[in-house]
Amino acid sequence: RYSWKRQNWFDNQREEHLAVRNGVGLFDMTSFGKIRVEGRDACALLQKLCANDMDVAPGKIVYTQMLNQRGGIESDLTVSRLSETAYFLVVPGATLQRDLAWLKKHLSHEFVVITDVTAAEAVLCLMGPDSRKLIQKLSPNDFSNESNPFGTFQEIEIGMGLARAHRVTYVGELGWELYVSTDQAAHVFEAIEEAGADVSLKLCGLHTLDSCRIEKAFRHFGHDITDEDNVLEAGLGFAVKTAKGDFLGRDAVLRKKETGLDRRLLQFRLKETQPLLFHNEAILRDGKIVGPITSGNYGHHLGGAIGLGYVPCKGESEADVLSSSYAIEIAGERFAAEASLKPMYDPKSERVRM
Repeated sequence: RYSWKRQNWFDNQREEHLAVRNGVGLFDMTSFGKIRVEGRDACALLQKLCANDMDVAPGKIVYTQMLNQRGGIESDLTVSRLSETAYFLVVPGATLQRDLAWLKKHLSHEFVVITDVTAAEAVLCLMGPDSRKLIQKLSPNDFSNESNPFGTFQEIEIGMGLARAHRVTYVGELGWELYVSTDQAAHVFEAIEEAGADVSLKLCGLHTLDSCRIEKAFRHFGHDITDEDNVLEAGLGFAVKTAKGDFLGRDAVLRKKETGLDRRLLQFRLKETQPLLFHNEAILRDGKIVGPITSGNYGHHLGGAIGLGYVPCKGESEADVLSSSYAIEIAGERFAAEASLKPMYDPKSERVRM
């Protein structure tokens, strides 16, 4: 029966989650929105709209945000440079139309064509420490760190099909997102499933995607980051390159750097193992409510419910923020929580670069 307690799929989620952490899992992420931005001014347009540096070599993948004039986050995406004049944008399925509208709204005199190519490709994500072993069985291409380091993609043969293998992750493990022409997707899936039997490949769902990403403190657009959340306060300053020149939101970012952060996004882990977090539970700092949990799920590897949420900290250092005592209120009951500014799982991101 449905309730706010553990559901009948909880153990299935745990099995999938631990397979991704310790072996290899396969996710179907075909729902990703996919946009091509091409033309001689494609780089200039994306440099204007994206906070990170888009002028990278073809074959590179850039994680970035598109900001508004207040420094709020309008889009959270990866951008792959296909050639000197073509880029491939991957956005959440839920925000595809929003992101297309944002791009077209800011297209003025640039010689650029923007195309929604979502339906053209399926996306099969192989994730986990054994993903290289599995993909190497299916493809003659080289997936070593030397040939295909984290943050790059390559065109590959897989089974009897072709794909683009993007070495990025939303679960915090070694892995590849495989972009496959939709007419070849069923064959490639079957080839992966067949070869995966030898390495205990686990088919994984979106509950598992979410529980893995929250252990790694990856932000979720619409919950943890929105157009009202400043990119620096969201802890995404590493993806902002103010030195590259002007871009939408740059002035707001520089002002925020000068005046200091009013709040910070923290990761929380409940010390008791039974309670669950969803979102909107109250965060208490030294006994006082300071804000809501923006997203929550169960950290099967870390051993407790995990949540993200903003904590006011005007004029405070990181040490000040972390020295406080935190609790989360669930259905009127308070549970002690550990707080961190860095991801509790693999804080140095060593696993994605294995």
